[in-house]
Amino acid sequence: MSSPAPALRSEVTIDAAGLHYRELNDRIVDAVRRDEEEAERSGQRLSLNLSGVCGQRYIACGLRSSVHIHVDGVPGNDLAAFADGPTITTAGNVQDASANTMNTGLLVVQGSAGDILGYAMRGGEAFVRDNVGYRVGIHMKSFEDMVPVIVVGGQAGDFLGEYMAGGLILVLGRGATGGCSPVGDLVGTGMHGGTIYVRGPVDDAQLGKEVGRRPLEEADRKTISQLVRRYVEYFGIDALTFDWDEFTKLVPVTHRPYGQLYAY
Repeated sequence: MSSPAPALRSEVTIDAAGLHYRELNDRIVDAVRRDEEEAERSGQRLSLNLSGVCGQRYIACGLRSSVHIHVDGVPGNDLAAFADGPTITTAGNVQDASANTMNTGLLVVQGSAGDILGYAMRGGEAFVRDNVGYRVGIHMKSFEDMVPVIVVGGQAGDFLGEYMAGGLILVLGRGATGGCSPVGDLVGTGMHGGTIYVRGPVDDAQLGKEVGRRPLEEADRKTISQLVRRYVEYFGIDALTFDWDEFTKLVPVTHRPYGQLYAY
């Protein structure tokens, strides 16, 4: 699901403390532009370290580059929105709408993410070590070989995969105790494409009426295994052991759930 990343060639640090989000993003774009010509010759990418980040929005928004960005602090909304190619890691939590309409790239969150992670995501991948908020993966979609992926290590709030049209969501349920479900209510409401995998109990009452359960196939096991290995690698945790019976596979039961409402 991923190709080997180019080697890092140079490191640049930007101190974001006290910077307006526009100034910070201008500095990011300038650093990437200065590096483009050398990166084109060498095939290697810039490593950009952002220190002192505190709520600045739109970091790497619309950035078309294979730059590696490490965020030290808590970025604001729309981290990596419309991003096309960068690898972004955070030292902690992120706020709402991260990976909004991402095209390609990788987001690795060393903590939890807020609401609507991966809204309308068209490609790329987001790995979150801990929990995520509401409406994660809403309007995700796939096109040809572009298949967006969201991996959640912990638990997810209500409306997971709402109106999902493609892609893949994997919830590993780490931290869920006492037989509690790692997902909220109305999972897959309006879903008409893609696949959701949940490790842990999921009651029928939690599901949107547009999704149904399906048994895991060999291809599903392979996909889950690959993603779990990468999750363990990204976050430096002990290998996860699980029984395949713990997983629930959810897929849409129709590709036109609201056809009668909008077409006659």
